[in-house]
Amino acid sequence: MTPSPSDSDVAAVRAFNRFYTRKLGALDQHLLDSPFSLAEARVLYELAHRDAVSAKEIGGLLGIDAGYLSRIVQNFDEKGLISRTPLPSDRRQQQLSLTAKGRQAYARLDRSSQKEIAAMLAPLAAPVRERLVGAMNAIETALEPKPSERSPVLLRSHRPGDIGWIISRHGAVYAEEYGWDISFEALVAEIGAQFIRNYDAAREHCWIAELGGEPVGSIFLVKGSDDVGKLRLLLVEKKARGMGVGRALTEQCIRFAREKNYKTVELWTQSILTAARDIYARAGFRKIAEQPHASFGVQLTGETWRLDL
Repeated sequence: MTPSPSDSDVAAVRAFNRFYTRKLGALDQHLLDSPFSLAEARVLYELAHRDAVSAKEIGGLLGIDAGYLSRIVQNFDEKGLISRTPLPSDRRQQQLSLTAKGRQAYARLDRSSQKEIAAMLAPLAAPVRERLVGAMNAIETALEPKPSERSPVLLRSHRPGDIGWIISRHGAVYAEEYGWDISFEALVAEIGAQFIRNYDAAREHCWIAELGGEPVGSIFLVKGSDDVGKLRLLLVEKKARGMGVGRALTEQCIRFAREKNYKTVELWTQSILTAARDIYARAGFRKIAEQPHASFGVQLTGETWRLDL
């Protein structure tokens, strides 16, 4: 049985709500220097993103009192922002749509909102913004889970503690799924330590994939030479497979390599890693060499793959 939330938990959520509402200026009488209140802006948003919808549906979506919503709709109608037509299925209900004037009003509000949020995020360093967005995704997923929809996956830059996680999960995942011994974990630890010691931010990077605020994948692009980048340590946790995480990590790695003017990207993989090999092939890599070897307590066939940029 799930325990009841503590008073301190409730107080923390209430404090956050007050902070965030103040931060966005939603306590002001008008939103973003527009003639709309927060409730009116929410209704305008729903109308802008739906071809036609009834007031009853909007009230259900937004949890707005029917009487209050009726006044908002009447106000919009008087200002020429909406058109109202009877619903074919129930002529007692009216179908609401934005007029051209209404769409112009929403466009102005949307631009103002974009500008204000961008200004709020601008002073934050990229890793801080990534943590912020990840935390917001975690809040949304926790409070309003949608079993029929997959949670968004966030790719972010590595930060302290991530390399240790990568080493640990590689060791555990490959031992469980392929029977590799601890010498593989030692190899990953050496790669991770070398990356930390010699990290060249101008030409190297590590990305972490997060799902619901938890790490579920990784990939590195490290410098092999001035012209050759090395793709290393692609990993996707079992719970995140089938969601395009491996493809997204690989594509991000390739984009970075192009931006940094590498001419080719190379990687070393094993013939038994069929899912990873499929990702590489779809991304345009081609196998250029293979070599049987005994490593990590098993017999393997190592493969070198290359992508010309």
